[in-house]
Amino acid sequence: MRFMRFTAGGQARFGVASDSGVVDLTGRLAGQFAGLDEIAFANAYAIAGAAAKGAGVDFSFDDVVFLPPIARPGKILCIGVNYGKRNEEYGLAGAPSKYPNVFMRTPDSLVGHRAAIVRPHVSEQFDYEGEIVLVIGKKGRYIERANANSHIAGLTIANEGSVRDWMAHGKFNITQGKNFDASGSIGPWIDITPLPPDYEIRLRTWVNDELRQDDTTANMIWPFDFLISYLSQFATLCPGDVILTGTPVGAGARFNPPKWLKPGDRLKIEVSGLGALENIVADERAIERGDS
Repeated sequence: MRFMRFTAGGQARFGVASDSGVVDLTGRLAGQFAGLDEIAFANAYAIAGAAAKGAGVDFSFDDVVFLPPIARPGKILCIGVNYGKRNEEYGLAGAPSKYPNVFMRTPDSLVGHRAAIVRPHVSEQFDYEGEIVLVIGKKGRYIERANANSHIAGLTIANEGSVRDWMAHGKFNITQGKNFDASGSIGPWIDITPLPPDYEIRLRTWVNDELRQDDTTANMIWPFDFLISYLSQFATLCPGDVILTGTPVGAGARFNPPKWLKPGDRLKIEVSGLGALENIVADERAIERGDS
């Protein structure tokens, strides 16, 4: 089952996505849950899903505006350089890092499916990173790796949009280049289908119909269970937290010459079993001017 946030008729709503549209849960769950954030924080997807069973579609996808599935996650944890050959792509000497590379993003840096991602006027080095996202469903600290996947409520998709030159402003951090307003995206929904023990998930990224990234979770350096266990050593993972698990080779910065995103570019990130996250690139100055 796939849970999503959206607006229709100017009103913020939440519901379940089917093949043909959206079952609106806003009224059906009035008095129980104010929105999908509350469902996520309570790990109450089963309760919410029961309200959608047998219900007809209330809105087509063309009649809604997609929002990030969780408006205000408690934590947005991001993993860098987590696929094979990424060290070589970066030109990093020596053995790969013993532990994951971790940084954080803010909610305001991520927009929803079909929304415009914004190239800031202070840089033209705007880049994409297609990623699989874990949504935490069960609270835990010092989680054993053997039990880690039981803490996953579901999966979604992200474009971990990056402003590359701003990632190099500080010697030891990349926070600035990862947190420009509306520079990345997440969605379209949270898919709560349980992971099979032998899962292998394929991720592909296109820019203007050109395939740029194509890899699977089998090539991850630190798989889902390791990431959850490791992150829980220093932070209590809570329902509604999200973990962006890293991007494969093929980001625009790694081409020669680099292939930076430009206004009007169309970005599509497809994850097997989840669907696709699509966005168009907009120019910040054009938005400020009110250009269409």
